[in-house]
Amino acid sequence: QVQLVESGGGLVQAGGSLRLSCAASGRTFTIYRMRWFRQAPGKDREFVAGINWSGGSPDYADSVKGRFTISKDNAKSTVYLQMTSLRPEDTAIYSCNAPWGSSNYWGQGTQVTVSS
Repeated sequence: QVQLVESGGGLVQAGGSLRLSCAASGRTFTIYRMRWFRQAPGKDREFVAGINWSGGSPDYADSVKGRFTISKDNAKSTVYLQMTSLRPEDTAIYSCNAPWGSSNYWGQGTQVTVSS
């Protein structure tokens, strides 16, 4: 089993920044990739960014390219999402995810609210 715990959400004004963290624990050697998703009220969950533990280029949703940066600290088994130039439409619950076989591990989510 793998446990994922997010932190760093909060309330920020438009144009501001936040950094989210996702700490993985347990059998972390079984997972190869970490992703951030978000879900706004009344909307479907959407992919935000992803990164492989082994390296390589991260990938991003078009809506956050140039504003959000995903990074990792392998020693801490932690993935980060640096969010800049935040917009009200970025308001959502942000969750980290680790695909595993045909299934997924999910964190509990952290609320990000961007005021206009």
